[in-house]
Amino acid sequence: MSHHGRRMRFTAIDFETADYGRDSACAVALVRAENGRITARDYRLIRPPRQEFVFSYLHGITWQDVENEPGFGTVWTEMQSLLEGVDYLVAHNAPFDRGVLRACCAAAGLAEPEIPFACTVRMARDVWSIRPTRLNNVCDRLGIPLEHHHAASDAEACARIALAALKDGYQL
Repeated sequence: MSHHGRRMRFTAIDFETADYGRDSACAVALVRAENGRITARDYRLIRPPRQEFVFSYLHGITWQDVENEPGFGTVWTEMQSLLEGVDYLVAHNAPFDRGVLRACCAAAGLAEPEIPFACTVRMARDVWSIRPTRLNNVCDRLGIPLEHHHAASDAEACARIALAALKDGYQL
């Protein structure tokens, strides 16, 4: 079933992880769009299941930043309103974020949301032939501001890429 781009509702999602485990989300951002514009945003820190942080050099988040934050199950449950009635979850390199979501839901004993994923890497290649297609490359090309590896900024950029692709005729 194809949705007309204007009427489609989607939520862009971006995770940062603490270590190589897909269950180690330490931040998540959701940016919701409907009727061709962004309508809601949420960003949360998450206490991951392990204290060792491998990727602090990328995202700047350390165990000290998150040790008093709630775990994934609480955070995800509190953010559900941004997912209500959306047609797609959109992520830049969707297999990564889908894998993190799947692993974190499994670890927390939550059902994974039954919302299909769409990937803005694929959109950027299909619509504008952008390569390399890292998030910063696409944002540079489209003039989208980005503070790379900050989940709130990455999810916002992802939503803007998807909106631009849909406007330029991309069919989900």
